[in-house]
Amino acid sequence: MSPPAPLKLIALDADDLAVISAHVQDARVQPADIVWRQDEKRLVVGLNRLDWEQTLAGATSSRRLIAALRFDRVLACKARNIDLEAPEATLELLGIEFHASDPPGGSALLMFGQGAALRLDVECLECELTDLGPDDLGVGPA
Repeated sequence: MSPPAPLKLIALDADDLAVISAHVQDARVQPADIVWRQDEKRLVVGLNRLDWEQTLAGATSSRRLIAALRFDRVLACKARNIDLEAPEATLELLGIEFHASDPPGGSALLMFGQGAALRLDVECLECELTDLGPDDLGVGPA
């Protein structure tokens, strides 16, 4: 049986973003893997997400995937309760919401455990989730 194709999802509205949010629920993120490229109006978040497709298909053990979450056309990025001085800390991504304020613009809210959050003010919603491969480092015979 061949491995499933890597997931690649694009969100251009709140409904699309809800699908991406479901796929990144319970993902692990380290502050060092949150990259705000202000000059490019882009935020990229490296994450370690659960393979929900495998889990829902009845797999006996869960698998994690390395993935990238990218937001384009970001005007501002604000963080709450994220300690940038502890880049190895682990945040748990609970979900992502979009709140329209001046269509097509608005704010994307990335909510983490322990009250941490990122708020992105965007010209319009452009988000992409791309799987980069399985998180299999350290797995296998020694």
